[in-house]
Amino acid sequence: METIDRGAGYRALGISDKVLSFTDSILDEISGAFDRVDAIAEYNQTRVIAAMQKNGVNVTHFNPSTGYGNDDQGRETLERVYADCFHAESALVRPQIACGTHALYVALSANLLPGDELLSPVGAPYDTLEEVIGIRPSPVSLAEYGVSYRQVDLLPDGGFDYEGIRAAINEKTKLVTIQRSKGYATRPSLSVAQVGELIAFCKQCKPDVICMVDNCYGEFTETRDPTDVGADMIVGSLIKNPGGGLAVTGGYICGRKDLVDRCAFRLSSPGMGREVGANMGVLPSYYQGLFLAPTVVQSAVKGAIFAAACYERLGFRVIPSWDTPRCDIIQAIELGSRDAMIAFCRGIQSAAPVDSYATPVPSPMAGYDSEIIMAAGAFNQGSSIELSADGPIRPPYAVYFQGGLTWYHAKLGVMMSLQKMMDAGEITL
Repeated sequence: METIDRGAGYRALGISDKVLSFTDSILDEISGAFDRVDAIAEYNQTRVIAAMQKNGVNVTHFNPSTGYGNDDQGRETLERVYADCFHAESALVRPQIACGTHALYVALSANLLPGDELLSPVGAPYDTLEEVIGIRPSPVSLAEYGVSYRQVDLLPDGGFDYEGIRAAINEKTKLVTIQRSKGYATRPSLSVAQVGELIAFCKQCKPDVICMVDNCYGEFTETRDPTDVGADMIVGSLIKNPGGGLAVTGGYICGRKDLVDRCAFRLSSPGMGREVGANMGVLPSYYQGLFLAPTVVQSAVKGAIFAAACYERLGFRVIPSWDTPRCDIIQAIELGSRDAMIAFCRGIQSAAPVDSYATPVPSPMAGYDSEIIMAAGAFNQGSSIELSADGPIRPPYAVYFQGGLTWYHAKLGVMMSLQKMMDAGEITL
């Protein structure tokens, strides 16, 4: 039998023997952590298949619709599949939802009225939500429509400030928003169990409060989702985990039927709701993307563990550590300088199958108040489930690594980041 030199392909792509030797030693150390990831992916694969079989998915559900999209059986079946997969009463899954931030805005604006208050018990929201809420003034923000906002920061150890939350919940508090992933912060991401504890506490303080979870980056990293532990709504993007790398755009909202129905009216118009919205031929990618999502997420999580182990050994602060159970696909690495962030991102870009020749540079970006550097050579623009790295150019100069449609591509990306960091004199192997 022919002996395969696994290093030959990496050398051809510019990976040095020093990087190969270093990463081989890392892989020997982390193989046990991969076993847990494989078990979660296997369970979630059966969960997706069961939801599809229950709803009788067939080839007629892949037909395109145009115009109003009335009587779109494929769209309606897909939404039942999502509802069953995420153990919710109802779901809205639409290409008309442009991104995760849009999905969150739809869910918030549909279920908050003038005079209501929005509470974040997990500290500051992701940067792009600041204008949605009105923390940074923007036309058509929630603040402009008379919705107030307050937040309770996490404790220094990353735990919930329960006394602060109890004091913040009042008669105006209508909706609690919980961001599961860390966003551009260096706090730990929240497990489903932690989210459940927080929801239970908020409901104890005010039983009728709506608890919404920003589920972006977390889908299929565990065997449960926030809807299994009391969330009234979960919200996410299809060009992240649940789209499996195939969805070209779109977002979803799952949860209580009355809340999701309001979201449908906000997305289209009062009186129409979920009855309109053509699928424009995207349904095959939505169904197949969801089918592939557990194994694609499996690859991305392995890449995150590998990145954490490599950079932790080199002395960088990583959040989470490589041996911490995962509850999202994001790996934060505090690199300590602008130049190190640039070198890391250039390594990720040079590993891409698309636009590998491009050079990431920090630049202003809509929705952010800092320069952002982004590396993303993706088949679908902005797809965070594909291999990418990004971060705001500000202390502690943390880069956020995520994605990888295959484990081998995620592995190459980490190796190339090490190579570029070494070439730039930022690390020594």
